[in-house]
Amino acid sequence: MKKTLIVTVSALALATVGTPAVAQHAHMPGMEMPAKPKPKAKAPAQKAATKKASIKTAVTKPKTPAAKKKAAPKPTHVAPKKTATAPKPAPVGEPVPMPMPIPMDHSQVDHGQMESPGHAGHGMAMSGALGSYPMERESSGTAWQPDRSEHQGLHITRGDWSLMGHGVLNLVADHQSGRRGDDKVFASGMLMGTARRPVGNGTLQFKAMVSPDPLMGKSGYPLLLASGETANGTDRLIDRQHPHDFFMELSGSISQNIGPKSSAFLYAGLPGEPAFGPPAFMHREAILDSPEAPITHHWLDSTHITFGVVTAGLVFDRAKVEVSRFNAREPDQHRWNIETGPLDSTSVRVSWNPVRTLAFQGSWGHFVDPEQLEPGENQRRWSASALWADEVAPGWKLAGTLAWGRKHAHGHKDDAYAAEASLKHDAWTLFGRGEITENRELIDIEHAPVFRVGKLSAGAVRDFRIAEHLTLGAGGLLSVNFVPDGLAPLYGGKTPTGAMGFLRLKLD
Repeated sequence: MKKTLIVTVSALALATVGTPAVAQHAHMPGMEMPAKPKPKAKAPAQKAATKKASIKTAVTKPKTPAAKKKAAPKPTHVAPKKTATAPKPAPVGEPVPMPMPIPMDHSQVDHGQMESPGHAGHGMAMSGALGSYPMERESSGTAWQPDRSEHQGLHITRGDWSLMGHGVLNLVADHQSGRRGDDKVFASGMLMGTARRPVGNGTLQFKAMVSPDPLMGKSGYPLLLASGETANGTDRLIDRQHPHDFFMELSGSISQNIGPKSSAFLYAGLPGEPAFGPPAFMHREAILDSPEAPITHHWLDSTHITFGVVTAGLVFDRAKVEVSRFNAREPDQHRWNIETGPLDSTSVRVSWNPVRTLAFQGSWGHFVDPEQLEPGENQRRWSASALWADEVAPGWKLAGTLAWGRKHAHGHKDDAYAAEASLKHDAWTLFGRGEITENRELIDIEHAPVFRVGKLSAGAVRDFRIAEHLTLGAGGLLSVNFVPDGLAPLYGGKTPTGAMGFLRLKLD
């Protein structure tokens, strides 16, 4: 920097005293221009400036005597492009001020490209689709996560459109022990893409996400203590995780700024995700590297695939309020189609990101006829969560989740809790989760009692870069399940275990 300043000052000094045309162009109000020098008479100051410039830059003064007699080429003036931030030349003899970076005010961003340190290594960042805040804040549906969350995906621009693609494909070998356990090899994952462009003073966005899950079959994969949905339309899945539908999201949204740091937005999807709960588990940074679904799924985030949803919301800087009308019926056993139904259910969610590392949400929902096997039975659900993410040391990223959910159905209030964490360093990721649920579906009988069950799981994955935007990961996890005495005979003990080994391809 010091050498650059000296060269810049010397060059300006030489240009001012030796080339009148350039000096005249650089004239500023309040700065006197030197008189036109005679061809062969140089003032001492001019000689000193010329000598100093020749020492600092090899191209300023020729070394041969013959070169002295050659007339300097007439400079060609090119009018500089006028910009609001173009620095003006400083007077000769004064330090030339270096341009300072302009702080980015997200309330003034034109929803296009902008430089942003901490944008997951892409060298490019964008404001959010729903408001003038960092895009890293946005997660599944209209849910928020911490601003310091890692935003994965491949970004390109085409004219006014900004395109993003991201994909994960897992090949999993699953073993669940005990009398209710089973073994299976299956594929899971997702492929998603978004396209957005400025509209007015806001943003138009389209999002699509599909999954290979239907390939695993209607009965899903073994997962002790999991329950919910149905495999064939008549039997409930117990101790198994259902496959997600092929179409996980087909949605669009539009937002408009209504103030310096506020906006209004409208979101619609078939399928989409209503304003309820934390981000879906495969999008939460604390646990997205695990191929295992949480047993708290149907308390916290099972609504991430909803066949029919419209959400309206307001953003006030770090806070967001939104209301959804949606079809609460859970996806049926037909995993390849798109279903329809009345938008007869309602949810409300309040989100708050007080600092860049935290994201809070609280939500409530009235679900009309959500269970295919329990027609006419409505539910009320509550949810609250806190997500945290930050770099705890150079190259070390830590993320965590605390979440609570409640289902109120059949006159009962059943709660579920989840705690998740991940630690990333270079190509390694360690992850873990602890869960507790109050479950009435682990015995498929009418008026079944509630059982309080728990689960701990931990694993790791190592990624290998095999192409510029493609990694291959190898990992595994172990889990321990905790069942009460009333269920122990059915599971062959009070602590049945599970294990998964997996390979994954990730586009980023």
